[in-house]
Amino acid sequence: MRGRLWRTSNPALVPELRERLVKELMTARRAVARARRAGDPDAEAAAHAAVDRAKIALGERGPVWWDDGAPDLNRHMARNTPYADWSAGVS
Repeated sequence: MRGRLWRTSNPALVPELRERLVKELMTARRAVARARRAGDPDAEAAAHAAVDRAKIALGERGPVWWDDGAPDLNRHMARNTPYADWSAGVS
């Protein structure tokens, strides 16, 4: 966490879909690492795009999946949000 808030996956996703999307995400992350080791910027860009697609499909990026009007604080420093007190208690 390092003091930053990260959006969780959409809990409404059916388990089978979530599992498939997580596998796609992990495959894409491994592709990023391979491309970096190989020094292949085109392959790395493609792999990063695949990571982004998987994260959007999981609900971790892109439009919010909740409908209670709460703001999207993804990637915000927790100390600058309403979660500051909670964050201070997390080791």
